[in-house]
Amino acid sequence: MRDRVRVVVRGVGRRERRAALAGALWAVAELTVTVGVVLLLLVVHQVWWTNRQALAAAQHQVADLEKEWAATPAPAPSSDPYPPAPAPSVGSAPASPSAAGPAPSGAGSAAPPAPAPPARESAYGVLRIPRLGVVVPIAQGVDKRAVLDKGYAGHYPGTAQPGAEGNFALAGHRNTHGEPFRYVNRLTAGDELIVDVRGRRFTYVVGKTLGQTSERDTGVIAPVPRSTAGPEYGYVEPGAYITLTTCTPEYTSRYRLVVWGTLKS
Repeated sequence: MRDRVRVVVRGVGRRERRAALAGALWAVAELTVTVGVVLLLLVVHQVWWTNRQALAAAQHQVADLEKEWAATPAPAPSSDPYPPAPAPSVGSAPASPSAAGPAPSGAGSAAPPAPAPPARESAYGVLRIPRLGVVVPIAQGVDKRAVLDKGYAGHYPGTAQPGAEGNFALAGHRNTHGEPFRYVNRLTAGDELIVDVRGRRFTYVVGKTLGQTSERDTGVIAPVPRSTAGPEYGYVEPGAYITLTTCTPEYTSRYRLVVWGTLKS
């Protein structure tokens, strides 16, 4: 009789252990699904929602700038040339190529002097890329949170202002947060890059591109832009340049994609 009771107790113990194991596995499965859903929502927020928010805010900023410009006439240009900008610094000592050679196509002479530099991290201009249908505010600085994540194009501190002799260098997101520079890889020689600053327009013409370079390649935003990683890419003569930089490949920040243009004479 005692042996029979023992058999029954053992059977119940095995069922309880199996039930406990099944419950644990179910809990792990539920946790895995929950984590997966949360991660999916984070991806959707990062890739889709931040784009909508930043794009809408950037468009609103463009409208505000244009309204402000319409209400306040542009000041007359000074007769003095715009003072040259100091050499840029992006992670390491900037390169300043000075090799002599033939003048780059379209470089020409600079336009009348540009406005004084705006306040740090404030939007003060508009970049238009007709080929891509891009209209994006330009802000001073390249801080990720204060400028780029707002969907703006950020002006590298220390580089020239629009229309001035030197290199007017800009950075922008390729993916997420408005992604204004997502398709700049499609730009080809002859495409226009238009910069508006309080009633003044500066038109640059795309001349050269660099599909991939290191984030430490400071030469690409030097006053005479020329890659330090691949010296065959860039220019060798002073002029009025524009540079667009963004991350590549898409959805990574491993390398930089560069587009250069010269001021249209």
